[in-house]
Parts: sequence; C-alpha cells; structure tokens
Amino acid sequence: QVQLVESGGGLVQPGGSLRLSCEASGFTFSNFRMNWYRQAPGKERELVAGITGPNGRLTDYGDSVKGRFTISRDNAQNTVYLQMNSLKPEDTAVYICNAQLQANGNVRYWGQGTQVTVSS
Repeated sequence: QVQLVESGGGLVQPGGSLRLSCEASGFTFSNFRMNWYRQAPGKERELVAGITGPNGRLTDYGDSVKGRFTISRDNAQNTVYLQMNSLKPEDTAVYICNAQLQANGNVRYWGQGTQVTVSS
C-alpha cells in the first residue's frame, strides 16, 4: 500500500523556519522524483520544490521560494525534507508531498498534506 505521510507543519512567525518531512512507503523510493506542492485557499496548487532520484543530483524550486527553501532526500529512510527559512505570510498553505515515477511521469502518488501557517 502506497503511503506518503507528511509532518512538521504548524504555526510560525514571519521570518521563522520549519522543516517538513514526508515519509514514503509501498514503492521503490529511489526510482521516484519527489516534489513538494502547496495550495492556499482560493489558489491553484503550485510546485514548491522537486528533487530527482536516486541521489538528488537535480533540484528545482518555484520562483517564490528560491533562496529560502531547500529540498533534500534520504533514500535510506525513504524520506524527503523541505527546509523552509525566512518564512513569509504568503507561504501559508497546505504543503503536499508528491512522488513521481521518473520512468513514467504519469505515475504519481500524493500525500494528505500538512498545514503551514505564517502569522504574527
């Protein structure tokens, strides 16, 4: 059974940091590109960051988070991380983990999401 379980969300003040985790199971983690998306109320889902497998050689980021967020992966733990620094109120959203099979991009799995709220 495929599972993607996110954790690490919460309430943080502007300028603060959070580290999100997504633990995967039920598929061969190293064969998948791992992505973080986010969705804010009334807005479309947007790609925040992605990292290729198996060694994470290639990463890419949405323009709004470049220089502030860092994605990484630990294949031994089947986990992908998103380190978020210098958080802004506009980063408030549900952050959703996504796994995309690199050999066939149409095979995708989604987590349930974790809420991140940036507010003073």
